[in-house]
Amino acid sequence: MTSAVDTPADAARPAPPSGLVTVARAPGWVRYALLAVGLVVALWLPNGLYPAVAVDILCWALFAVSVDLLLGFTGLMSFGHAAFWGTSAYVTGLVAVHAGLPFPAAVLAGALAAALLAVPIGYLAVKRTGIYFAMVTLAFAQLVYYVANEWRSVTQGENGLQGVPREFFGLDLTDDYYFYYAVLPIVLLGLAAAWRIVHSPFGRVLVGIRDNPARARALGYPVHRYKLTAFVLSGFIAGLGGGLFAVSHRFVSLDVLHWTTSGKAVIVVVLGGIGTLWGGVLGAAVVVRLEDWLSFSGFEAIGLVTGGIFVLVVLLFRRGIWGTVADLARRWGVARRRAGG
Repeated sequence: MTSAVDTPADAARPAPPSGLVTVARAPGWVRYALLAVGLVVALWLPNGLYPAVAVDILCWALFAVSVDLLLGFTGLMSFGHAAFWGTSAYVTGLVAVHAGLPFPAAVLAGALAAALLAVPIGYLAVKRTGIYFAMVTLAFAQLVYYVANEWRSVTQGENGLQGVPREFFGLDLTDDYYFYYAVLPIVLLGLAAAWRIVHSPFGRVLVGIRDNPARARALGYPVHRYKLTAFVLSGFIAGLGGGLFAVSHRFVSLDVLHWTTSGKAVIVVVLGGIGTLWGGVLGAAVVVRLEDWLSFSGFEAIGLVTGGIFVLVVLLFRRGIWGTVADLARRWGVARRRAGG
C-alpha cells in the first residue's frame, strides 16, 4: 500500500523546507558533527550557566519537544499540555516523598501517570480539529488544575508539595551541578525517543495525516487511532520533563498546571521552529536563559520582553530560529550543487 506521504501528488509537489528534512538529507558526517556538537554543549552547559538554570533548560526542552510532536508533526495545537507536565510533577513528588524511591523511578511513575491521563483526554480531543481541539485540551487542563487546587489533602493546594527528595541510591545530589549530570541521561533518552518516533513509519504517517487527513483515511489509516497514540506519547514525554522539573526544584506548585505554562511551551516551540524537533530544545534554551537573566537584572515585566521577542521572531523568522537557519543551509546547498553542475 502506498504511504500517505509518498503518493504521486505529493511527489510532484515540492516538500516544504524544514530543519528536520534538511538535517535528514545532509551528508552523514554533517549529522554526526551536529550530534557531537549537541552532546558537547549539553556536557558543558552547567559550567557556563548556573546549574539550576541548565536543569530547567533540559526539562523545558523535553516539554517543548513533546508539544512539537503534536503541533509540528501531527498538526494538533494543544493549549492543555500543562495537564501532563503538572500531573507528572505531582505524582513524581508524591512517589518520591512517600515511597522513597530513587528519583528516576519516581519520574517514570509520573510520566506513566501523565500518559495514562492522556488516554481519555486524547480520546475525546482528537475527534476535533483546529481551534476546537485546542479548546478541548485547554478545558481538560483547567479541570486538572481545579482538582489539584481542591484536593488539598494530597496536593497541599496553594501551599504546594514541598520537600521533594533527590534520592538516588544514597548519592548526594543536593548540589545542582551533580544533579544536572544525573538528569542528562534521562533527557537524552527522551529526546532520542522523540527522534525515533518522527523518523519511524509511524511518524511518516503522522505527517501524512497532518498534511491531508482525508487522503490518509482513504488509504486505510485509522486517523483517530494514530492521533491518539501520538497524543499519549507526547503526554509521556511531557511527563518526563515535568517529573524532572519537580525533583529539580524540590517543590511542586499549582503553577505547573496553569494554562500559562501550556502557552509558554507553545511559544518555545514557535521560537525554535515548528516541525523541526530540535528547535524546541533551542527555544527552551533561549527562553529560560532570557527569563533568568531578566529576573536577576531586576526587570519585572519579563513577559513583555519575551512576548516582544516572540512577535519579532514570528514576523521576521516565519520558520523559527532553527527552521530559518536550516532553510538557509538548504538553499546554500542547492546553490552549491547548481554551481558545481
